[in-house]
Amino acid sequence: MSKPRRKYRSKQERERLLMALANPVPPGGIGPRVISIPRELLAVDPSGFRCTRLAMQLADEWVEYVAATAITSHARTYHMAINRLCEYVDKKLGPEAEAVGLADQGLFDLLIGWELSLPETYAPSSTYPAVMAAGLRLLVVRRDDHSDRDVAPDLARWARGPALLAGGEKTERDEFTRPEKRALIRAAWQSVHATRKRLDEGWALAEQGQHPNAGSWTSIADLLCGLAHEQITPDDIRRHIPPSREWPPELQAFAAAPGRALVPQSARQQLVRQLFARLYPHTMDLHAFRVLLMDATGYTSEEVTGFGEKQVEFLPKGVRLTLLKNRARLLRHRAFRDQPASADELEPQSASDHQITMDWPRREASAVVRQLLETTARVRAKAPHVTDTLFVTGAVSPSFTPEFGKWDPQSRRTFAHWLDAMGIEIKGDRNIGRLRKSVKVEKAIVTEGRISDAADDHTEEAFAGHYAQGTTLRILSGRTITTAQQHWFDKALDCVDGPTVVPDVSAAVDSDLLKDTGLSAEEAEAIMSGQLDMGVSHCKNPYQGPYSRPGELCAVAPLRCLECRNAWILPSNLPQLLLFQRHLERLRTVLAPPVFARLWGQSWVNLRAVLKDRTPEDIALALKHIEAGQAVLDLPLAANTEFDA
Repeated sequence: MSKPRRKYRSKQERERLLMALANPVPPGGIGPRVISIPRELLAVDPSGFRCTRLAMQLADEWVEYVAATAITSHARTYHMAINRLCEYVDKKLGPEAEAVGLADQGLFDLLIGWELSLPETYAPSSTYPAVMAAGLRLLVVRRDDHSDRDVAPDLARWARGPALLAGGEKTERDEFTRPEKRALIRAAWQSVHATRKRLDEGWALAEQGQHPNAGSWTSIADLLCGLAHEQITPDDIRRHIPPSREWPPELQAFAAAPGRALVPQSARQQLVRQLFARLYPHTMDLHAFRVLLMDATGYTSEEVTGFGEKQVEFLPKGVRLTLLKNRARLLRHRAFRDQPASADELEPQSASDHQITMDWPRREASAVVRQLLETTARVRAKAPHVTDTLFVTGAVSPSFTPEFGKWDPQSRRTFAHWLDAMGIEIKGDRNIGRLRKSVKVEKAIVTEGRISDAADDHTEEAFAGHYAQGTTLRILSGRTITTAQQHWFDKALDCVDGPTVVPDVSAAVDSDLLKDTGLSAEEAEAIMSGQLDMGVSHCKNPYQGPYSRPGELCAVAPLRCLECRNAWILPSNLPQLLLFQRHLERLRTVLAPPVFARLWGQSWVNLRAVLKDRTPEDIALALKHIEAGQAVLDLPLAANTEFDA
């Protein structure tokens, strides 16, 4: 198991780290090395280890690398690797660790031991050990690339050498099922409609109110009016409003969160948050817009939440967006044409939401962007410094300070909380990234499996490694493979020459049955009258045999009749078949097995299959005909001299 990520709960500690971040320690200096990534401060404090010099050297490389590459989440990997290595060195060397640095030859064995020990605290298939080892190797290589920074030659060779650990196995997330995806889209549009309705009603009510000093500090309309026109602040409400027990019933019901009771100790905080929620969108509201944009565009969460108003250009029938993929630093300009929704996706669940459903342009990215612009317009006006995203929210801090800024999807109200609030049941990982896979699967299906078309916003290798592993594509691939295999199997069977067998005696005398099997009336009549008897079978067309030129009489009958598709075997042919069996049995005794299999193998297999379907009574009767001399098999002279060749 990996160690839990350290949380900075102490306000003093966080202030100390923020100060260290604002005044970075120079390379080789004393003090903690701090970097800032979204929602977190990461720090390596060399003073916390005995191997202070080693920790300092690695931490300096880490800080420079993060600054040069602007990586975010992957910075934790290097942070974890440095801490784990320093803890390992302290444990192994004790007091002697103080003098250890990357210029010491004696560190080589410790690095080998540390790398090999990483898998001990992780699951057998975990990728963390190999990733951490690779991260530390990169820092050592980076230091060795600077001529003014000493690194022992053995350590440099280790860092540039082959990895000692396997990469592990990474479990790819599966896409949402089609019912789950339909439920997500439906719930998202419901949420968008509810948000717009709530904000419209809130601002309409604010227009009906007046300043609370002229009206009442317990009037919802007056409080909304004061906040909407910035006549009062949330802190003014905290100071002027009476205790919650003196509030009118409608104000108490308004302040209580849906499904929760009003808590007297936090009633003012609850009230202010509910008032702000009537004027500005909050965190839960924007999850729905992200779902709709990911579905309409097919792009990642970071891309659909990472464009501002200047990156939007509306077209006559669509919208053009400028999308940025942070990890690849890839900037793309993409036009999204409006696409009508299918009937099953927009079918209302009940009569009450029928009118709402009619306004759901599921695949119209332009409609989603327009509604997002309208919903967040007032927040963006109060946060002019935020220009790189339309996903902004308004909230009130615990200190009753209004906050307008970027939306944080990983805050206390995550995508999983939104699913619970909307009553959506999802099997498996409740991660928004699965929606991206669902869209990619749809694209792969529409493009009939052409990877070059499905992987239009990343490499084909990325598609094969991350998106082609979904359940839907595996099922479709399996069906395609099975269909192809069956096609070629059937084709192979069609290529095998063999007769058509009529086993039922009563059916043999019915020419209508022969006509039903595809024979013409003339062919059926000729077979029934014996005009096409070739010895061991009847031939529906002896002038169109596969072993002779078209129009010429078949020259290989009856030796090859059991390998010919023109042959029809009737019950009356059984005595000749038994005689032909004796002939082949004689050949098996005089020919080498490979030779017999090559010349007569198919005839032997087909003959045995025909005889296997005959009853013992039929065979006994046919043998009596042979013993009585009533059945004769005429074979060409070459058939009796083949074994002499």
